[in-house]
Amino acid sequence: MKHQLLNRIHSKEAVIGVVGMGYVGLPLILRFIESGFSTFGFDVDETKIKKIEQGESYIRHIPHEKIAQSLATKRLKVTSDWANAKNCDALIVCVPTPLNTHHEPDLSYVVETVKSLTPYMKPGQLFSLESTTYPGTTEEEFRPRIESRGLKIGKDAFLVFSPEREDPGNRQFRTQIVPKVVGGSTKTCLELGMALYGKIIDKIVPVSSTRAAEMTKLLENIYRAVNIGLVNELKTVADRMNIDIWEVIDAAATKPFGFTPFYPGPGLGGHCIPIDPFYLTWKAREYGIHTRFIELAGEVNTAMPNWVVSKIASALNDQNKPVRNSKILILGLAYKKNIDDIRESPSIEMMELLRAQGAKLSYSDPYVPHFPRLKEHSFELSSMSFSSDNLKEFDCVVIATDHDDFDYESIQKHSALVIDTRGRYRNAHQNVVHC
Repeated sequence: MKHQLLNRIHSKEAVIGVVGMGYVGLPLILRFIESGFSTFGFDVDETKIKKIEQGESYIRHIPHEKIAQSLATKRLKVTSDWANAKNCDALIVCVPTPLNTHHEPDLSYVVETVKSLTPYMKPGQLFSLESTTYPGTTEEEFRPRIESRGLKIGKDAFLVFSPEREDPGNRQFRTQIVPKVVGGSTKTCLELGMALYGKIIDKIVPVSSTRAAEMTKLLENIYRAVNIGLVNELKTVADRMNIDIWEVIDAAATKPFGFTPFYPGPGLGGHCIPIDPFYLTWKAREYGIHTRFIELAGEVNTAMPNWVVSKIASALNDQNKPVRNSKILILGLAYKKNIDDIRESPSIEMMELLRAQGAKLSYSDPYVPHFPRLKEHSFELSSMSFSSDNLKEFDCVVIATDHDDFDYESIQKHSALVIDTRGRYRNAHQNVVHC
């Protein structure tokens, strides 16, 4: 089985199935096609499937042309029919791993995906999980379901964990050039996983086990969450001391060793950084460990939208205006600049807090034309275009996400009050409040 699959990978005759056509799965499958592999893209969302079949992209930073080019090769098929899994030599799972309402791991997407694949598993297939999760998931949740088909891991079927490392909107890091960590259930699994990803990624980083690979991804994201939490806390201290935290960070960053700059903001967003640390804190309890440092960083970052709203209230108060009935324009819904992803965005949390205080809200985001229907948030709003004239109508403009599309000079010039949460106006003080 091993040599047959290895030969198919090296010859690029292997058919690759990618489950989940989102921010991770879509660029991954496009990279396989670009490298000469035939593919199946699986998703339960028929809207995504139809858009791809029409050559359309639903992710802002992935151009329509790239979808159309992949379709033109005849090597891209998209489907919601799990039966097509039996036509694949490798199946890569890229589905969400959110938290439930109690901040506990929700593996329902992973478990349901594997259950759906199970009837179509066959000897000689390679399975890879890329979804961020706690150490042990691959062996505890994925492996038993493969073995339930009578397949022996390392002999009849092969299993790896290889964490995604997508950075949406960052054109500097393409899928091909970001090193890929791979951990296998056995040495043979690792060999095959490295062979597969080695066909599309420039550098492969092998680790000793799937658990080590799972932990690697958590370390990457916890490192960022903790350091962002640190600088967010320092921001509140510097603000009270009337010190410019941006100036301090820039000065510290001149040190050529022992310091990496992280920058403050209104909170954390996206599917990874606000969520992944809790996967480890939850699993650590099984071993009797309380991850106090990680949880404290989470508390600091979660509290930032409240801190920003308090600064908005204080700034309006200085102009003899209450938050209630003040017209406030939020610039940017996405959790980071130049993308359309609003998952866990602090902008939305700030809007909820301001609405609760009676503010009259509007927003502008060139990447999010309409406020989407969300389970926990509902705003009947669409993105508004702003000009020098209508900016004057607002009591306060909040730079929540610093998209490059915004005309920051015009915003400052024509706004009565600007709340800058992203450091766009580092040296400006007239009508600008830094927070």
